[in-house]
Amino acid sequence: MELTKHGHACVVVSDGDRRLVIDPGAWTEPAALDGATAVLVTHEHVDHFAGDRLRAALDDDPALEVWTNPSVAGQLEGLGSRVHAVGDGDALTVAGFDVTVHGEWHAVVHPEIPRVHNVGFLVEGRLFHPGDAFTVPGAPVATLLLPVHAPWSKVLEVIDYVRAVGADQAYAVHDGLLNDTGLGLVGGLLGERGPGTPTPYARLTPGESVDL
Repeated sequence: MELTKHGHACVVVSDGDRRLVIDPGAWTEPAALDGATAVLVTHEHVDHFAGDRLRAALDDDPALEVWTNPSVAGQLEGLGSRVHAVGDGDALTVAGFDVTVHGEWHAVVHPEIPRVHNVGFLVEGRLFHPGDAFTVPGAPVATLLLPVHAPWSKVLEVIDYVRAVGADQAYAVHDGLLNDTGLGLVGGLLGERGPGTPTPYARLTPGESVDL
């Protein structure tokens, strides 16, 4: 199983000719959807979900299907059984991958900003994408996709989240707002210049892949 980073919060999980795309938002190059077998969307924010772009991909490939929370599914009306609404505790088979669904809500940005629904996806019991939340899936995780920077987080929470999940490896996602200075600072705090975590941390550059 291969993991490829596609900018900000989007990754692609591939195995042979199966290509599972997670969170292809507006800050992700459109080519991330090329050849997709299936799409998972954690929540409705534009950096994770670009409705017009996803509809275009669905129009181009009648076999393409989407799994997401009910709020996002409601924004894809008219696509019938090709859009699947899922929630916490669901177990699915998506493009031949076993996927379980974890969590319900986006992290709090501010008490006066309404929260949206957010689900995390655990793929093959190995790779966990939490979306915009610090959801601990309650199952062993080999590889954690770690949201390293967001309006709703601080480094203290990021470090404690890595510790709580206890994955074998963490790779950065949700890093599109950081320049090289910020990426270096966060990487140091999650590594040799921080308080320490049980999980090695690394960042893939957009287009870079790693075997899981």
